[in-house]
Amino acid sequence: MLLQGVGVGRGSAVGPTLRMPEPLAEPTDEPSDASPSAEFARIHEALAHVAADLEARGAAAGGEAQDVLNAQALMAQDPTIADDIQVRLGDRKSADRAVYEAFAGFRDLLLQMGGYMAERATDLDDVSQRIIARLRGVQAPGVPESETPFILVAHDLAPADTALLDLTKVIGLITREGGPTSHTAILARSKSIPAIVGVGGAEELADGTFVVLDAGSGTVNTQPTDDDLAEARAAIAARAAVAAAPLSAGALADGTLVPLLANLGSADGAEEAVALGAEGVGLFRTEFLFLDATEAPSVETQVAEYERMLRAFVGKKVVVRVLDAGADKPLSFLNDEKEENPALGLRGIRALRASEQILRDQLTALAIAEARVNGFAPDTAPVQVQAASDLGSLEFGDEKVDAAEALASSEQPANTVEVWVMAPMVADYDDTEYFVSLARELGVRVAGVMAEVPSLAVVADQVFDIADFVSIGTNDLTQYTLAADRLLGSVANLQDPWHPAVLRLVGMIGRAGRDASKPVGVCGEAAADPLLAVVLVGLGVTTLSMTPAALADVRAELSRHTLAEAQELARVAVTATSAAAARQAVTRLSAANAVG
Repeated sequence: MLLQGVGVGRGSAVGPTLRMPEPLAEPTDEPSDASPSAEFARIHEALAHVAADLEARGAAAGGEAQDVLNAQALMAQDPTIADDIQVRLGDRKSADRAVYEAFAGFRDLLLQMGGYMAERATDLDDVSQRIIARLRGVQAPGVPESETPFILVAHDLAPADTALLDLTKVIGLITREGGPTSHTAILARSKSIPAIVGVGGAEELADGTFVVLDAGSGTVNTQPTDDDLAEARAAIAARAAVAAAPLSAGALADGTLVPLLANLGSADGAEEAVALGAEGVGLFRTEFLFLDATEAPSVETQVAEYERMLRAFVGKKVVVRVLDAGADKPLSFLNDEKEENPALGLRGIRALRASEQILRDQLTALAIAEARVNGFAPDTAPVQVQAASDLGSLEFGDEKVDAAEALASSEQPANTVEVWVMAPMVADYDDTEYFVSLARELGVRVAGVMAEVPSLAVVADQVFDIADFVSIGTNDLTQYTLAADRLLGSVANLQDPWHPAVLRLVGMIGRAGRDASKPVGVCGEAAADPLLAVVLVGLGVTTLSMTPAALADVRAELSRHTLAEAQELARVAVTATSAAAARQAVTRLSAANAVG
């Protein structure tokens, strides 16, 4: 029997299943005889313990996992939740019941908000379970232990569990909930663990069921034949050989270059990305500087972080996305007002236009960082910004430098870093003109936009009149094209970038970029799907950016196809009638081309 879900990556796994333990039982609502102050003292200790444990797990995991776990630690220390707990203790609730109700109330609020905040609801449940376990003096539910390798089956996985998985034992993941951009998917992809999320029937898999997990097809074969097992093991061996192959530039079989870049959430992942063959950065997310802050970071703070990233990629290109936040990722200093549908609200460039000084400071910091790294300004002197809108008035210590003029020069020294800056959630010509004009005013040499809103694809020819490049965020583009929240498992089947409607929009942008002789990149999760990456190139995409763990698979797949073949695969995909049909048709044609 085949179970279907959304595959994460291209890997396969063969082995027995083992289920996650059930959550702790819901605390009873019986009145407590203990004093509220005594109960809160116990809770205070539990909150601090759980926060410290999550931070320690994050430090051990590093990378994206550390960002996720640090965010969870902040949830355990949230003063609003602590105040709510105290109120409930005053109503004679027991310690564990007060914690349960307070976190559940906050979770329900996040679910109502939808989008990014709804995804945090699962994280809150995990924090609540850990605190209650501490209060009860028992182990928090987590990944089961086994002497032999197994495929983990769960309703969903908390970041704290996924981040520190023993990869010698956990060889694959199957979850009932989650979509391709859930934390389970993101962390599985970053660790190269074959995974399938949103699997209907996953809860019926008994411990010890021997299965073949194929993330490429998104299937779990619960009754594999000997031939199925042999085929899966051969695929696993072939993928291991690809990962061990010498690094090379991304290119098609006919020599057409397709630079393969990395998506990074902070400068900490730069070294690993380079080691895995990243030819630059196609998406540097800057939110890590803002999301946990009570006020916008200073220009000097931003410069230091941007410099760290840029120095790791000297000689390469780094594409930076300015702050992508708003009502679905509320910031007290940007926009924290509740919106009925935050995914369609004041986010991305819309929020930044409403708080322009934040955007001005960020663009200024990026221009300064590029100037320093490329030798146009001393890198040891403090930054003094007299006017964020005037790069010419910047002072580096005692030396004044006309950074804008230096960066605008077409004759840069060899061994420099190219900084490209783009804005998120750009809808049309007006948004593009606003951002590009402001970026150039503040000294940014290369300014572009992200294509996440379908309207941008429709007017892509107008956008390319102004923008230096366009980078397609396929996660949001798919969400908005198909009206399917990318974080809801219930509509995970719709959140598929293989859908012909999404691919046709990509093709529109690709044609407009070709006509304007300007680059078109993809930095969404679609770029990490090796065969879909070939289709994207056939649609006119010139660079692909992905989680570093996917680089080897994509590089190998590109090398199997010529540009003409990629264009042929693209034609087949866009004429299909569904995402599944597009994937199947392209897979068949690709296999036939390989045989021919």
